[in-house]
Amino acid sequence: MKKILLTLTIGLALVLSACGGETSKNESAGSESSASAEDIVKKNCTGCHGVDLGGANGPSLQKVGSEHSEAEIENIINDGQGGMPKALINEEDAKKVAAWLAKKK
Repeated sequence: MKKILLTLTIGLALVLSACGGETSKNESAGSESSASAEDIVKKNCTGCHGVDLGGANGPSLQKVGSEHSEAEIENIINDGQGGMPKALINEEDAKKVAAWLAKKK
């Protein structure tokens, strides 16, 4: 039982540290709004998607625009998908990032 609890605790710590933890939309509102989409991605996404967006702990985003529309990307950012937690950035920043990533084809 202790081994399972320890494994779960370590796993959770790794996920939260790799993805930056989950921040509520109110906490992050306005904190990034003047930043460019690329800066937002560098600050919040490279831990899982890699510095070159080629994938690390998460999937590659280098050609994500050829796989998903801007609206789909925005929904994934806001709602989460697979191992990606929802709402890591606020909705305004999600819109900027989705537009930027949609151009990656």
